[in-house]
Amino acid sequence: MKIYRLAVVLCLFFLSCDQKTKVEKAVEEIPVDIKVERFDKVFFETKPEDLAKVKKQYPFFFPAGNDDSVWLKKMQDPIWKEVYTEVQKKYSNFEPVREEFNALFQHVKYYFPKTKTPKVITVIGEMDYNAKAIYADSLVIVALELYLGKDHKFYEFPNYLKQNFEEKQIMPDVVSSFAYRKIPVFPDKNLVSQMIFEGKQLYAKDLLLPNYTDAEKMGYTPEQVKWCEENEAYMWRYFIENEMLYSDDPKLTTRFMVPAPFSKFYLEIDNDSPGRIGAWLGWQIVRSYMKNNNVTLPELLKTEAKVIFEKSKYKPKK
Repeated sequence: MKIYRLAVVLCLFFLSCDQKTKVEKAVEEIPVDIKVERFDKVFFETKPEDLAKVKKQYPFFFPAGNDDSVWLKKMQDPIWKEVYTEVQKKYSNFEPVREEFNALFQHVKYYFPKTKTPKVITVIGEMDYNAKAIYADSLVIVALELYLGKDHKFYEFPNYLKQNFEEKQIMPDVVSSFAYRKIPVFPDKNLVSQMIFEGKQLYAKDLLLPNYTDAEKMGYTPEQVKWCEENEAYMWRYFIENEMLYSDDPKLTTRFMVPAPFSKFYLEIDNDSPGRIGAWLGWQIVRSYMKNNNVTLPELLKTEAKVIFEKSKYKPKK
């Protein structure tokens, strides 16, 4: 009996690998050639008297109402010039990142064939960690000042934010921005709906970034992922026993959904837990749903959270 079970497991494993290989082979055949424009270089290497030329070339970076003095000041500010110097040290050769973009959008076009191949424009923004990488249909805008490495001297942010200021987070951030544009906003605001909303964009990373680790997709450390896996059943039981899943109490969003140094169970485990634990659990629900239902990625993103939850057959590992 044990030999039979082993044979079945091995067959399923090789079938899964073969299917994955077929998908990846098809992905590799999709022609994609991402073009990159280094607006950060153009802006900081332009003479002040030539600012009008830059504004004409990139009008979307110069909203109406801002006087030219704002841009001239940034262009000549010693601190921002130092930021630019550091960005150039890190990204003097952007080709490896461009190749990552090529691979990403080959996957995007496999699952979303009508998607346009965007142009990537690199910028130096205002250190806004909520807008590190933005997908906007025909453009992807990447703020390189926020991908210099978590230990860079410029960063005076909490560690839970800085740990994602790494080059390896560029693609996961782009996928998040891409997926959020594809997920409809449904009226349900309860906790489990929020969890599944986040779980959808994380599952998109499973398919669009197949070579990335769960830690990289989630923006966790490997140790934080391990903690989640070891405490999955306990956390799920906590949500069930405290009747939180169908609650629309906004405090639950703060406790379990938004970036934070830790999640707030109000228990001893808090200091060990990572933030956004609700998103991680939502990801596991969506993974279970996709395992038990024959659904495409675009269909998943459009499916209501209630349907996903009820058909997921989610049962955390003990």
